[in-house]
Amino acid sequence: MIKENIGVVQENIKRACEKAGRDVKDVTLIAVSKTKPVSDIRQAMEAGLTVFGENKVQEIREKTEEIKENVDFHMIGHLQANKVKYLPGKVVMIHSVDNVKLAQEIEKQFAKADMNIDVLIEVNMAGEDTKFGLAPSEVPSFVKEISTLPHLNIRGLMTIAPYTDDPESNRIYFAGLRRLKDDINKMNIPGVNMDTLSMGMTGDYEVAIEEGATFVRVGTGIFGERNYSIV
Repeated sequence: MIKENIGVVQENIKRACEKAGRDVKDVTLIAVSKTKPVSDIRQAMEAGLTVFGENKVQEIREKTEEIKENVDFHMIGHLQANKVKYLPGKVVMIHSVDNVKLAQEIEKQFAKADMNIDVLIEVNMAGEDTKFGLAPSEVPSFVKEISTLPHLNIRGLMTIAPYTDDPESNRIYFAGLRRLKDDINKMNIPGVNMDTLSMGMTGDYEVAIEEGATFVRVGTGIFGERNYSIV
């Protein structure tokens, strides 16, 4: 079933790219494997996927101990500063940077490991109280402030749009994130040239692609419903 689901998602990505006049190679599918067993991840790997997203540091630690093949893990969930020390060498990108303390801790831990790390700034485009992330108006000054941290490569922006039965209702947020990225690039902040938008999940990734997503994060559409009893 996982292989079949991936085929459907990839076909939807291809169709959305064609509609938007984009090259399908410019969109990377992140299989969101949080709460899912390694056996499910291996099925996705057998179907050709190489990029996986996790929400919890503990799951990343456990899964990277078991999976030694050449795949990339992304930290896509809310990240506490005291857990950053476990991430060097485990992830290739952190999608959820939204405060200076966290950015400084990422700098400290990756400097200690003599590594650089790609990061995205999390933006709460819809202003939802239940979501993490900076308000759009706060992002330009925040990027400027953390751009001096030498081990952080600020690659772009991430947002989690509202849950909705109507994907079209989230288009405004995806378009807004793209404009925000473009506006920050026009600021010509030294060392910052954003090329990445992580936006769109199972319910709305096609609309996100039409608005410029370069990463889409699909969990349920690949693995089925999550098992939240797994901690």
